[in-house]
Amino acid sequence: MFVIAILAGFYMAWNIGANDVGNAFGMSVGSGALTLRRAIFLAGVFEFCGAFFVGAPVATTISSKIIIPSDFLSRVARPEALGIGMVAALLGSSIWLNIATFFGQPVSTTHAIIGAVIGFGTVAAGPACIRWSGMGTIAASWVVSPVIGGMLAYCIYRFCMKRVVMESHHPVHRALTVMPIALGGLVAIVAFSIVYKGLPGLRLDLPLRWALPLSLAAGVVVLAAFRVVILRRRRRHGSLDADRYEVVERWFGYMQVPTACYMAFAHGANDVANAIGPVAGAIEAFRRHQFPEHISIGAGIMAFGGVGIVVGLATYGYKVIESLGKRITEITPTRGFSADFATATTVLVFSKLGMPISTTFVIVGAVMGVGIARGFGAIDLKVIRRIFASWLVTIPISAVLTAVIYWTLMALYHP
Repeated sequence: MFVIAILAGFYMAWNIGANDVGNAFGMSVGSGALTLRRAIFLAGVFEFCGAFFVGAPVATTISSKIIIPSDFLSRVARPEALGIGMVAALLGSSIWLNIATFFGQPVSTTHAIIGAVIGFGTVAAGPACIRWSGMGTIAASWVVSPVIGGMLAYCIYRFCMKRVVMESHHPVHRALTVMPIALGGLVAIVAFSIVYKGLPGLRLDLPLRWALPLSLAAGVVVLAAFRVVILRRRRRHGSLDADRYEVVERWFGYMQVPTACYMAFAHGANDVANAIGPVAGAIEAFRRHQFPEHISIGAGIMAFGGVGIVVGLATYGYKVIESLGKRITEITPTRGFSADFATATTVLVFSKLGMPISTTFVIVGAVMGVGIARGFGAIDLKVIRRIFASWLVTIPISAVLTAVIYWTLMALYHP
């Protein structure tokens, strides 16, 4: 069962990479800023970094804060049942994700794994073993996070991209002022997420009084360096002074690449927990024949989850990338930048809070926010309805599949 737990965790991480990483680079591929091959390479690097450096808080929530271990074990006589349940949750949610990916349908891996954990916990020990108060907070975050992502994307596109840049008398000059600020802010946010309450084993757990100024300093350095690069390119290419919208879009096409990497980093930070959280719980159950109230997530298992995500992305992630990048609304570099920046910031904040949210929810909310800023007619409502329908069925399907697998494994297991 220990070996099966490892394999099931890798299978789940593979499915996350195959289904969910389209959230990070779908906009870039859809707008033409990146080719699919380059998107897969960059996504692999930054998904791994996000999972490794910032993924521990959410993984702890998934592994030990949904089921109450003491209540579960008091109702189930067999001590290995909780570990087997975690394996069943990985397999049940992975099967559903695999089916959704085959049809190019973006679903929530977070909903799948949480529905699976609730499913086996309820059939094995009854609903009393579930931390329903904590689940209420998680469920609320599923509603709040896409709203926040949509509002932030709307504001960035409507008031920054359109009003400050596109509707100004000199859009190219404004764009070349805004881009270094955006890139510097992006670097500062990522640096802060890594060094503040990061991995203690790597000494990345600086207090706020040190983490904040170091992160701001990193952002300022990048801002200044990017500003110098822009000024040199302007001297070399006089055509950049032409106030044409296509020039602005071309420059934001370049900006969309670091923003998509930011999005991949944030996604890895939140969604790697869907694979390694249950693996960590299963390992504890099979090693010690008990399940502690709090499970620490080590760097080795974080790297394991990151590798699984990268493999899934590289082998099967192209289906969902194409679905998100081209079907919801027409994406240009300025619109893709707005949606990616808003989504990544929202997801990263919730990751640091230890909240497992749906990156798919947030990116669709952000794309809708950009579409609303252009007018409701710019949104393909048929695609939105199909995506929402897949979200609604994810939790019950994952729960039922997991319950069946749990009963089967418990019947077959003989220590």
